[in-house]
Amino acid sequence: MPPRGAPYAADLAPVVAFSMFRAVSALVSLLAAAAILFAGNGLQGTLLAVRGDLEGFSTPLIGILMSCYFAGFILGCRINPTFVKSVGHIRTFIALASIASAVTLVHPLVVDVAVWGLLRACTGFCFAGMIMVIESWINERAENSSRGRVLAVYRLIDMSATVGGNALLSIASPQSFELFAIVSILVSLALVPVALTRAPAPRPIETARLNVPRLFQVSPLAAIGAPLIGLANASFWAVGPVYVQAMGYDKDVVAWFMSAVVVGAGVMVFPLGAISDRIDRRHVMIGAAICGSAAALALGEFGGKSAATLVALAGLFGAFIIPMFGIAAAHANDRADRTLALETNGGLLLLHSCGSIVGATAGAVVMAQFGPGALFHYIAIVYIAFAAVCLYRVLRREAPARQAAPGLAHPGLTPDAR
Repeated sequence: MPPRGAPYAADLAPVVAFSMFRAVSALVSLLAAAAILFAGNGLQGTLLAVRGDLEGFSTPLIGILMSCYFAGFILGCRINPTFVKSVGHIRTFIALASIASAVTLVHPLVVDVAVWGLLRACTGFCFAGMIMVIESWINERAENSSRGRVLAVYRLIDMSATVGGNALLSIASPQSFELFAIVSILVSLALVPVALTRAPAPRPIETARLNVPRLFQVSPLAAIGAPLIGLANASFWAVGPVYVQAMGYDKDVVAWFMSAVVVGAGVMVFPLGAISDRIDRRHVMIGAAICGSAAALALGEFGGKSAATLVALAGLFGAFIIPMFGIAAAHANDRADRTLALETNGGLLLLHSCGSIVGATAGAVVMAQFGPGALFHYIAIVYIAFAAVCLYRVLRREAPARQAAPGLAHPGLTPDAR
């Protein structure tokens, strides 16, 4: 008979799997809404970068324009919890999606960088609230023992939808009205599953204030990592399409490039989430940050060799870089009180947005000053720094214990997360 302790992991595997299935199935309507929403947002971000380049906006100006989205996102993180507290999660989601849909249609009507900056800030404000609702809802339903995989399913849906949205870039000219109309339609359709859901909404929140200092106490790594991830990833989302154009490729390759990043992330997000449910999530983040940095350096050096090389490296880059925020969020939620899910995730999104404002502009400036490849050298440096922070926290603090599904945990059977 095997010794008592570790051998029970296999016995608990079906329980954990059932817990994950139950959590995911209870959120089908919300996940459907998220898929439609992210398809529209993915198309809009790429479309505006490409359209801005075609309109003659400079690369730093495009970076600043994209930073406006994150400025609005920060404001949304601060204000939207008040709406959630007043009218609830579902009504807040519906109202913000309606505004975001309408705002999209103003872009092709007024092609002016200042107006677009205001519109991007408004879009960021709306998406901050919608994403906060979605992610706090998911984290409230997930158990520590399966949280990484539940969030991985959400991220997989997010990424698959973003790939679909980016693919739509090739069906019409970026200088036409049609693509903006498609974005608006998609955001509007995201209202339907949420409005008609029969799933119970999360518990009403007790406070609308985001307590960032408490987040640093709960998880210093997530609180530091969130802005670092924003610093790197936002630079990619802001001027990644411009990088491809600067390398001499056309808009079809832009669409393939952006889609490859998301496909790569989609391939790895579930394995990384599953591994992080079994071992210390910080070890997973260290490994992913190192691999992602290597892929970024390869893109900076060899992205101009051929379209095939560019797309292949983009997939490798996305596989390790894009899932990072989800793993960091899972790590923070492992330590946080379940009743503070919205506060925890809202605080992480706020810190992520602070880093993203700087990152979107910094990446554009670096690329303008040192050439297209310098964008990915900059991203690699940020992720090497993040890996160092993860390693420091591993040496300073033990990982939180994981829990089996409610009612099925036994003393001494909780897996050792270290």
